[in-house]
Amino acid sequence: MESYHHFLEGSGIFLREVRLSDVNENYYQWLNDPEINQFLETRFLPQSIHTIEEFVRSKEGNSNELLFAICDKTSSKHIGNIKVGPINWIHRYADISLLIGDKAFWGKGVATEAIQLVSHFSFNVLNLHKLKAGCYEKNIGSMKAFEKVGFEKEGLLKKLWMLNGTFQDQVLLGLCAEDFHPSK
Repeated sequence: MESYHHFLEGSGIFLREVRLSDVNENYYQWLNDPEINQFLETRFLPQSIHTIEEFVRSKEGNSNELLFAICDKTSSKHIGNIKVGPINWIHRYADISLLIGDKAFWGKGVATEAIQLVSHFSFNVLNLHKLKAGCYEKNIGSMKAFEKVGFEKEGLLKKLWMLNGTFQDQVLLGLCAEDFHPSK
């Protein structure tokens, strides 16, 4: 097994860089499982090992989009990804997006902990002022994970996204550095 540096470490998870060696059957299954990808734009195109490798390669060394592997601290198993970016360095804000691909880790606070870790890193190391995220109105789990970290609903884009034949609203969430409290 390869050894990786724990770039950001929490109580139950750690974040590290995503490597080409992470692009395997598990990652492939995540992106092609209708339950896992139901709120991802990648669901509209079949994903192959090759397309996933291309995506990971495009993020390597990209200082405007930081892609982290979410790993279980006990087993070191890669269970999902979280991305900070694109980053706007002039106005000092970035988007956060994430995927918990391993269903065994759903509902266990992994997304909240990953958001907490990258928020702390974004505000205290990258010196960003604001983080933002968007999710489908039906993606209650994601919305709650962001809200637990302190993100607030800042807006709604009505009927923006198609989900199962009906248009869904996009909920816009945001958090400014001065409102971030790491102990939340």
